[in-house]
Amino acid sequence: MEQQKVDADVEQVKARRVRDRDRMDKGLITNPKDLERMQHELQSLERRIASLEDDELEVMARVEDAQRELDSLTAQVGAADERLATLATARDEKLAEIDAELSKVIAERAAAAEGMPEDLMALYEKLRTQKGGVGAAALHQRRCTGCQLGIDTAELAVIKRAPSNEVIRCEECSRILVRTPESGL
Repeated sequence: MEQQKVDADVEQVKARRVRDRDRMDKGLITNPKDLERMQHELQSLERRIASLEDDELEVMARVEDAQRELDSLTAQVGAADERLATLATARDEKLAEIDAELSKVIAERAAAAEGMPEDLMALYEKLRTQKGGVGAAALHQRRCTGCQLGIDTAELAVIKRAPSNEVIRCEECSRILVRTPESGL
């Protein structure tokens, strides 16, 4: 818009210059003072045209700079869109892998939970809900892997004497402790 305005200003001043020159060339101005004043006005118009053309060049340079920047930004947007599409594809592939693995784990869990006493499953589900998804934790090297706290010696002795089918819970986090050969008992 700025360039169009400057172009229009230049054309208007040039048209005025042509009109004044034509009047002088045709001899329509006979008074010497009017003729002198008209020559001064033509010089003033020439200076104004030069100034407007300089402004026009500056505007054109800014337009070219803006176009280059627009082209650069358009290329960056295109590259970002391509990267986004690549990442979306990778995300979708990973999501499909996770869904497949989740289905496998759910099937394995169902098979492992089969035959478990109802009261034990109810306790496990309650703890799992309360403890952020972990209702049972392994007792590993005399440490509860749920809360990561060590079990004192007296409590370890009680756990060691308890029958293997008795449900033992961590005193600190209340999770069900699963005894393994690495429990340190």
